[in-house]
Amino acid sequence: MSKNRLEAFSDGVLAIIITIMVLEIRAPEEASFQALKPLIPQLVIYLLSFFYMAIYWVNHHNITHALPSVNHKVIWTNMAWLFMTSLIPLATAWVGKNPLAGPPLFLYGLVLLLSSVSFLLLQHFA
Repeated sequence: MSKNRLEAFSDGVLAIIITIMVLEIRAPEEASFQALKPLIPQLVIYLLSFFYMAIYWVNHHNITHALPSVNHKVIWTNMAWLFMTSLIPLATAWVGKNPLAGPPLFLYGLVLLLSSVSFLLLQHFA
């Protein structure tokens, strides 16, 4: 596999993840700014998750361009990282709907931690 194919596949997955996150936010029925107030927790957690994804995207780009070649360790650690990041929309949506509840916050933190660990492994094998 070429590093360009690895990067293109990962870019596509990240784009889908971001799209899923924003589609979880439902527009209010009422046409007033006051109707947006209940959406503030969802918008804040979406913004935070979007920036996590943006940081990963930039760093993944830098890693893939520095790769001399792609081997099976890189492919599988990349897939592990993509799997963990694919759980971010679930955790983001749950926290957005329950911003002060312990279990959603725990899951969000756990998913971000495991995404970071898998990305560190990717960096190690790259």
